[in-house]
Amino acid sequence: MTTPDLTAGIRVFHSPQYFADIGAHIMPIRKFGLVRQAIEASGLPVRLCDPHRASDAELLTVHTEPYVRAVDTGEPPALASSQKFPWSPALAEAVRWTNGGTIDAASAALDDGIAGNLASGFHHSHADHGQGFCTFNGLVIALEILRRASRLRRGLVLDMDLHYGNGTASLLSTRPWAFQLSIYGNWYKQNLAYRDVESERAPDTDNAWSIPVPNGATGDQYLDILKGSLERAIDRARPDLLLFQAGADPYQEDPYSPLLVDHDALAARDRYVFEVARARGLPVAWVLAGGYTPQVEKVVQVHLNTFRAATSVFLGVT
Repeated sequence: MTTPDLTAGIRVFHSPQYFADIGAHIMPIRKFGLVRQAIEASGLPVRLCDPHRASDAELLTVHTEPYVRAVDTGEPPALASSQKFPWSPALAEAVRWTNGGTIDAASAALDDGIAGNLASGFHHSHADHGQGFCTFNGLVIALEILRRASRLRRGLVLDMDLHYGNGTASLLSTRPWAFQLSIYGNWYKQNLAYRDVESERAPDTDNAWSIPVPNGATGDQYLDILKGSLERAIDRARPDLLLFQAGADPYQEDPYSPLLVDHDALAARDRYVFEVARARGLPVAWVLAGGYTPQVEKVVQVHLNTFRAATSVFLGVT
């Protein structure tokens, strides 16, 4: 990979269209706008870019037509709200824009070496329904579109949300050219999260590898697991692009987290991922994920630290 020109800053995609009013909900959807405000106030060398709205054709590369129509129309209600958000026309629009941003970030990373999308990767969504606050799986959509455009042959998702990326794993079962490494502290099944990953864990497949983080793991233990697995996963996958789901919910104050992982450990996680990608000449695009701590400013801090790690590693600016 040639050395990219990042003098104008790292490209990061965001739009006010990412927001939809879902009422009182544990998922703080307003955090995407709050993170943007924090970035703008920080002075970090980040170039905020407008995403495109994901088209029917793009969504249908991964998702079924009945499911896409249900999200568009709200009918049938159970399917339209299968991700556990109240359906609305605004929500149907928002998920088009957030997934378009992931496609754009992945494409920009192939050009620049690094890029980000200020939205989640939606790793619980399956081909024909949503789960766990995830409507369409932008991670797999982006890989599928770039492969069809002959821009990549193989891709790797590093999922470091607290919860196992079960939707991504299900979608990769028919895509042997794409891979996932999910390092998680909650197992997820039947649209519910479970803390006990020691007695019941996600099964490995040929191209979806899971590493459960034991309850009570410290930041050092969490980082050791990452350092012992990421480069091995890259060697096995031989990807042309790394998609990094930089979850905020492993944070020790998150209501779902059984881990003892603080802001410093999560920042070190992000820095390590970017260092490995840069050292190996592997383009990397990151997305935000998770984060349910009632004090939303603490969630914003996790995500801002990811941006600081990216600019530090790729531009030498903190």
